[in-house]
Amino acid sequence: MVLFVRQVVAELRKVVWPTRTELLRYTAVVLVFVAVVMAFVTLVDLGVGRLSFWVFGG
Repeated sequence: MVLFVRQVVAELRKVVWPTRTELLRYTAVVLVFVAVVMAFVTLVDLGVGRLSFWVFGG
């Protein structure tokens, strides 16, 4: 178990951690991408809903 922990710590020391600016930039990119995908899925859902309402009547 001790060997495992030492190896984990050794691997974590090799990691290149992002700077605060990079972290904020990456976070903003992810949030914008998620918002765009949410908007797309919402529009597709509304479109399919209206189409099915039109096809099957209401």
